[in-house]
Amino acid sequence: MMLRLFAALPIPFQIAERVKPLMKGVPGAKWRPLENLHITLAFFGELDGAKAEDLDHELAEIRSAPFELRLKGAGRFGRCQPSAVWLGVEGGQAIETLARRCARAGHRANVKMDKRAYVPHLTLAYIPGWTEPARVHDFESRLGLYRSDPFIADRFHLYSSRQRKPGKPNAYEIEAEYPLYA
Repeated sequence: MMLRLFAALPIPFQIAERVKPLMKGVPGAKWRPLENLHITLAFFGELDGAKAEDLDHELAEIRSAPFELRLKGAGRFGRCQPSAVWLGVEGGQAIETLARRCARAGHRANVKMDKRAYVPHLTLAYIPGWTEPARVHDFESRLGLYRSDPFIADRFHLYSSRQRKPGKPNAYEIEAEYPLYA
């Protein structure tokens, strides 16, 4: 059985609840349900059971102390035609290091990893191709100075993603949890 896997930091419920009212103002946007909000560290793609087990073993070897994060500012993916809107993540070197360690774990498990630069973010919505870029720009401007309360990243998860009915957001399931400790 193949699983679509990614490593991510969970968002505390109280932070997600404060983000919910921000999710508006972009016509046609497919806003993420609160239970799907996370900060991706590494995307591994479709893996069979044996490779998923190897990946789990490698991720379990990661050592990192808990660290403080906050959501800060807004952005988008897709320059001329936006494909997603997000809130930025301020986590300093700690989040960058954890993301690199997750990517290295993927390499050690023989997973072909994405070569794009890591941008810590919390995806809020995917944008259909017909959405006016000006509306996305307005969203970015409105939330450009946004700052959440700080919160502590004390664990990360290996999630699987399963397609639901067409037009519905994917279902995410925690496959493994990895505590962060000094």
